[in-house]
Amino acid sequence: MKKKTRIPRPSGLPREAERLSWLAKGLAHSGSRIEDRYWERLLGEAVRALLEAGNEIAIERALDHLYQSELQAYEELSDVLDSEAETLTAFDKNHDLVLVAAPVLAWSRFQIPARPIPQAVRENLRVHLGAHVFAAGVKFAIFDYLFSPDQLPEGFVATRRWLLAAGKDALAERDHAVDRDALPESAVFLSDIRYVLVAAAVPKENPIFTWQEAEGDRDFAFAQWRKQAGPVLAQLMPGCGTEPELPDAYFTASRKANRDARPFAIHAAIAFLAAEANIAASHLRAVVAPCESQGEFEYRIGLALKHGGQVVHGIPWPLLGADETEAEAERQIQETLKAVGIHDIVTLRRTLPLEFCDDCGAPLFPNTEGELVHAELPAQEADESDDLNHTPSGPRYLH
Repeated sequence: MKKKTRIPRPSGLPREAERLSWLAKGLAHSGSRIEDRYWERLLGEAVRALLEAGNEIAIERALDHLYQSELQAYEELSDVLDSEAETLTAFDKNHDLVLVAAPVLAWSRFQIPARPIPQAVRENLRVHLGAHVFAAGVKFAIFDYLFSPDQLPEGFVATRRWLLAAGKDALAERDHAVDRDALPESAVFLSDIRYVLVAAAVPKENPIFTWQEAEGDRDFAFAQWRKQAGPVLAQLMPGCGTEPELPDAYFTASRKANRDARPFAIHAAIAFLAAEANIAASHLRAVVAPCESQGEFEYRIGLALKHGGQVVHGIPWPLLGADETEAEAERQIQETLKAVGIHDIVTLRRTLPLEFCDDCGAPLFPNTEGELVHAELPAQEADESDDLNHTPSGPRYLH
């Protein structure tokens, strides 16, 4: 008998992570839809087994390996992980369960609240979710807390467990009580994202969202959600400027909100400087610098006074997703700065270190000399706003 050739295992990769990598590569290299279905079934089964066992380490090892070696396979595995973590198929014999997020972009010169959602507000949101977001026949439970990014489930295993815990409430069409004592504190940011989470029980083979129904329209649904639910969500965040996003499947909604939070942070910074220090956009020069350290990369934008050059505010702009290029990010940064009225823009061509303040941990931002410095309001304006200028004043984002 001819001896089978053994395919060597990638150095240091656990067996479970190796299998995920192999399946994801098979799907990435598939040449037909029928082959896709084969790989998708096996990859889905392998991912579900790891999620149910709580083996986040094998998942992260496989993702790290594929990110370094084969981006297409990394994207395939990421898609399957998203789906399996945010969806429980056959939750009961008649329903699938889906975790849905309704993000809200917010900014404030005060602290943006993360807080319990009162019953009256949940009842109002339930009406608008039923009218504008969920298709007929969908039952759902609203989590009774407005979450900051710090308080969302960490990882795919935790996301699946959160959804599973809310499943019975969704079928009963009652809201889901969150263990508030287990939630971490939220950091203080000038602009940030807040999340309403919903567990939706969807009849099998039926649509989940209104835009999937006959003559449904996603843009119309979003317009109605923003018009009708926007004021309700704003009640939860007094003293904040808010911008609701369209509710969608958890990871899709979260990633879109992370992308939209970057230009939103620039708009928020301009509004903040005008209200707090009477500094108009026309008085500012933007300095944009690529920053990198130990494999981490982001752009940092220093907003400096044209006269004197003091950096009065800063915004980090991380790259999100393996497919986002530096050229694309620079183009969007330029467009956003011009849209808020800043036309004096300097883009540094040398990469600076990704540095933070040794004393307070805040990120440092580039000035017109190409140095990384603290963002500071002019002295006479700084007293009330000191905390906001010594914390990262831009979007946070999920891995």
